[in-house]
Amino acid sequence: MSEIQQKRVVVVGAGWAGLGATYHLAKQGYDVTLLEAGAYPGGLVAGWQTPGGKSVEAGIHGFWYPYRNIFSLINELNINPFTNWTRSAQYSPAGLEVESPIFQDLPKLPTPLGTFVYTQFQRLPLIDRLSALPLLYSVVDFDNSDDAWQRYDYITARELFKTFGVSARLYKEAFEAMLLVGLFAPGEQCSAAATLGMLYYFILAHQPDFDVVWCRGTVGEKIFRPWVNRLEKLGVKILSNHKVTDVIIDDNSVKGVVCNDQVFDADAVIFAVGITGMKKIVANSPSLQNYSEFRNLNNLKAIDVLATRLWFDRKINIPRPSNACFGFDNTTGWTFFDLNALHDEFKEQTETVVEVDFYHANQFLGLSDQEIIKIVQGYLTTCIPGFKDAKVIDSSVIRLPNAVTHFSPGSYQNMLPATTSLKNLFMSGDWIITRHGSWSQEKAFVTGLEAANLTIDHLGTGKKANILPVEKDENHIQLLRNINQNIRNIGKSILPDFWLP
Repeated sequence: MSEIQQKRVVVVGAGWAGLGATYHLAKQGYDVTLLEAGAYPGGLVAGWQTPGGKSVEAGIHGFWYPYRNIFSLINELNINPFTNWTRSAQYSPAGLEVESPIFQDLPKLPTPLGTFVYTQFQRLPLIDRLSALPLLYSVVDFDNSDDAWQRYDYITARELFKTFGVSARLYKEAFEAMLLVGLFAPGEQCSAAATLGMLYYFILAHQPDFDVVWCRGTVGEKIFRPWVNRLEKLGVKILSNHKVTDVIIDDNSVKGVVCNDQVFDADAVIFAVGITGMKKIVANSPSLQNYSEFRNLNNLKAIDVLATRLWFDRKINIPRPSNACFGFDNTTGWTFFDLNALHDEFKEQTETVVEVDFYHANQFLGLSDQEIIKIVQGYLTTCIPGFKDAKVIDSSVIRLPNAVTHFSPGSYQNMLPATTSLKNLFMSGDWIITRHGSWSQEKAFVTGLEAANLTIDHLGTGKKANILPVEKDENHIQLLRNINQNIRNIGKSILPDFWLP
């Protein structure tokens, strides 16, 4: 054990990726220092309390059925942070549009039939829904391989849906609505590759995949706090308010991580920060700027988020605890959540507590809190009339510029894999290239484990993390993908390779 303890690993960023990497390496006996630029571990996901003692967070985060590795972690930590599986709804300015069942409770149909049959559309005609069928070819063709990303990443989602004959109404009321709250941008700003990957993982791969649970409080309180306690017992040094300003490189390895006047010596380093944070680190680091892969990160972008939490003076009947909305602004999606139903601390309160989050919220960030609150109440009233006469008695408005990853067309070429040109520097996060197939929080956690495994390979000691794979494709999808790949291979062997991918 003493040999392992001499190996020092510095992890930068204390979100899902950084905590995941740190936890596994600490369990293997490594000397791990976890650096977090913010005031507390967890980053944007964690949440915090206002000076008045009210819980707030930078947006609500769901935990979907395919989050196998996160659910495994929760079992290992022996905590119970989640609600039961919940139903969700979707609204437009015309009112209720869609209600989703709990798919795992219904008879299982071959994918994607369950998604189409069991989802309860209120207005969308059957003929529009049927126009999605030709799109299934692209779902089969996109297998999350590097080749597939190269083929589809330069196309916008809007071009993809138009090419395959999706009706204008289905695009506007279903697919773009999902993009606005799934990839946080309108279709003309989303990579078709990211679109197919996200839709397949969350909705199409298996019937129950869209089923979701929520934290019964903030993620920071319910998950990260007990997790951090476990890390501290393992001897991890967790240092908040430590912003990385440079790295020390020698012999194509990182020898130390610099935080202003402090230097943390390292045998290996894992970066586990978002695109915006990584770009800031590179901008401050002459050492990293010597490498084109890090300079090229300036071609990547992030998306603005607005998170609001409102307390109303009365109980308002909200039919479903989680709701997505579209059509209120052309380029912005938003969600609202009944926290009386989801969070333990609000269950017995006589007032209504609702979280309303806006994605691609560029046009809202410059408004005053009062202007934002007025808009939010107006939008809520359009969906649920009971909000009209209710009085806002308390509120929280959190502006989050450049907060979430923008999977824009062509971005894949500038995203980083887990390994870098520096032999002991590894990358993790929801924007890192991985063949695992997961998305969002699960992807961040998985890439953290992958970075930990690469660190163990490099340093030569310890047991690697067991990463649960995404559930296998159903048999008919596997068959169709094999047929499609064989046809592609035949085409490559007999046709000249001069067309654009």
